[in-house]
Amino acid sequence: MFLIDMLNKKLKMPDQASLLPGRPEPVESGSHHFVNGTPLHGPFPEGMRQAMFGLGCFWGAERKFWEEPGVYTTAVGYAAGQTPNPTYREVCSGMTGHNEVVLAVYDPAKVSYEGLLKLVFESHDPTQGMRQGNDIGTQYRSGIYVFDAEQRKAAEAARAAYSQALAKAGRKSEITTEILDAPPFYYAEEYHQQYLAKNPNGYCGLGGTGVSCPIGTGVSAA
Repeated sequence: MFLIDMLNKKLKMPDQASLLPGRPEPVESGSHHFVNGTPLHGPFPEGMRQAMFGLGCFWGAERKFWEEPGVYTTAVGYAAGQTPNPTYREVCSGMTGHNEVVLAVYDPAKVSYEGLLKLVFESHDPTQGMRQGNDIGTQYRSGIYVFDAEQRKAAEAARAAYSQALAKAGRKSEITTEILDAPPFYYAEEYHQQYLAKNPNGYCGLGGTGVSCPIGTGVSAA
């Protein structure tokens, strides 16, 4: 019964009384990308755009983005919760409300936001709610966090298109991906940054549905 109660707790967002207090200062996240040497923190070069996504454990998710042509830099962190400057242990407790997310800084002349959305939907199963595969908890939920109205429009269109594609493929489960205005992004600890490059045999539970996302991959000004 205890294990069942703990599992149910991890599948629910915490109430105000349960939230951890956090701290005023951020955790140490490092300064530069382990793979390509670009800075993790802004300001970024002129013309770059930012995108933020949650698609399960951020170790494997981040690798998808740093391998994508046109992505300048990536970082992992915590977003869409309420505890300021949380630690990984606190996020894993389920008592901060945060999601594990990837911040991708990209060149829109080389890759479109729609292209990144296609990567997101094809890299995980967006119908699983508060989990992704064997990773269970609110920190593994599917999320798109938009920085402007144009990104929101594209995200909502991609979610609708992928929902139709899943239905045509016989998948009856509803997409649970949340689309929210970009909340504060709290950088994760340095050892989490580019984790799978530092630990080539590290865990990656990321897996898609096998269904293609039918949205354009052409470069746009967005």
